[in-house]
Amino acid sequence: MPILYPVAENAEGALAAPLGFAARAREATLAAGDQVDFVTEETGPAFDTREAALDAYAGRLDDDRPGRIHSVRPEAKWCDLKSVAAPDAKGRRRAPRPARPVNRNGRRWPTPVEAKGVMLWRLCVSYWRVRHGAAADEALDPARKLRRDRAGEDLPVGALRALASQPLRPVKPQQPLDIGLFEVRPPDAPHIVMPDE
Repeated sequence: MPILYPVAENAEGALAAPLGFAARAREATLAAGDQVDFVTEETGPAFDTREAALDAYAGRLDDDRPGRIHSVRPEAKWCDLKSVAAPDAKGRRRAPRPARPVNRNGRRWPTPVEAKGVMLWRLCVSYWRVRHGAAADEALDPARKLRRDRAGEDLPVGALRALASQPLRPVKPQQPLDIGLFEVRPPDAPHIVMPDE
């Protein structure tokens, strides 16, 4: 059974009073009466421990602690816990540094290190957010294409980072896959590609 994500204006609305539940964008558009976007957002307070977060959102999350084992129905698994870095004195979160691949002793990645600093637990909600009007990022070009253009040379670093964080959109639709020179589709089963030598 597919996951039925809530349709709402924001994450709090998805938890409290969703407009409906839908597995696909078409169903969510019908429930909302407007265009929708699939988003995952953090909501609610931050908790110092995972146990405190599980106690606060009892019934919404899978709980594997002894004596409190609880499993959410498969179609209602649209909430999850996420560990985030605690904000610094200025209220900013430090971004985690990406791991660099290493090729040592037959291993591709280094052994994970413990996170430094204070980590907090937040609830993440995946839902269909109601979009009023056109999406703001539909008219924007991908950052990679813009940086290669002369118009993108004078963009400030912040604007380039904002463009780079947007999802890349295809320039044209993907072409159907080709079959090789020595492959044929038999007439009685055109969905199969067979080697022909």
